[in-house]
Amino acid sequence: MGLLAMFISSNMTHLMFAITFFTSGLIINFFQLCLYVSLRPFSRYFYRKINYYLCYSFYAQLVFLVDWWSHSKTITYMEQKDYEEHFGKEHAYLIMNHRYEIDWLSGWAMAERVGVLGNCKAYAKKSLQYIPTVGWAWKFAELIFLERDWKKDQEIIRTQITELANYPTSIWLLLYPEGTRFTEQKLEASQKFAQEKGLPVLKHHLTPRTKGFVSSIPHMRGKIPAIYDVQVHFKSNEPNKPSITNLLLGKPVNAHLYMRRIPLEEVPREEEAAAKWLHELFQRKDRLAESFEKTGDFFATSGVPRMQEYELKPRLRSCLNTVVWSTVILLPILHHLISLLLSGSIFYFSIGVAIIVLFHMLMQKAISASEISKSSSYGTDGKKSN
Repeated sequence: MGLLAMFISSNMTHLMFAITFFTSGLIINFFQLCLYVSLRPFSRYFYRKINYYLCYSFYAQLVFLVDWWSHSKTITYMEQKDYEEHFGKEHAYLIMNHRYEIDWLSGWAMAERVGVLGNCKAYAKKSLQYIPTVGWAWKFAELIFLERDWKKDQEIIRTQITELANYPTSIWLLLYPEGTRFTEQKLEASQKFAQEKGLPVLKHHLTPRTKGFVSSIPHMRGKIPAIYDVQVHFKSNEPNKPSITNLLLGKPVNAHLYMRRIPLEEVPREEEAAAKWLHELFQRKDRLAESFEKTGDFFATSGVPRMQEYELKPRLRSCLNTVVWSTVILLPILHHLISLLLSGSIFYFSIGVAIIVLFHMLMQKAISASEISKSSSYGTDGKKSN
């Protein structure tokens, strides 16, 4: 193993990345709070323009792991006309499968390439907004936080989508209709639920929940022009499992993203018909998944027309962003940590050790939260609803 490989895989290096990420997150949160209090009441336009760059600076550090640290590839399949005329140039509603630990990060890597990373939005549990750094950044970025109380959530969806549609630059709003990450146990429960309700039984996806989708669409009409059907897969025969841990270790994991633009007008206006439309979309996604799992190709057996393949090169700015943050944060923090550890005082030495342990725990907690084994049990506990 060469020196560079040893440096990349070193726990100490990962700890320095964690120190940079979480400390920069708190700094960004502070500036977001200042802008939220001082600027947003007077100009949401300028608040959102500036906050785009703050969010980008935070998210891009994770994209750096994909593009520059592990040198992973992000391969996209799209219609050429849609790619050239619309991709990254409009508000979009993304409907994505949720099978892998880093499917969302693959989406961020593509968003960075087309200039919308700082405006990536999603539906999320309300409790997440209270998590320092990431949750606070999402709160200031106006994500849609849901309480899983349908009466309250309907109003939240209406209000937030109206707000997001008024953004001055393109946004991507992500929905995982499956509601939780795919596992075989959840698939078994989902298939049983679908059989009981007379819904399509899927092999590679959980039965989509339609309430959030159906409730969102009316507030998008005339404001968000298109839905993007996004299917993310990693080839099962590749040596590296798609995970945050492997990215940190510098092991490449290559994502394949099928992205089909669907004009919003194609979604029926009636609620029941719109729900049926989503179920039919997931039957199509299931054929894509089946084809990819068997052949490593979305189009070989799915019956879906082949699309143009694009492999966009990563932009240097995500690398420069991470290097700048690392320099600004690590130099003073490491100086103070070394001073504490070499002070000769048990008290100051203990403070230094405590700081290191804290950042290590934050890193392990973040990695653990992304693991499939730690994903929500929602959908296997009898609370599955449509």
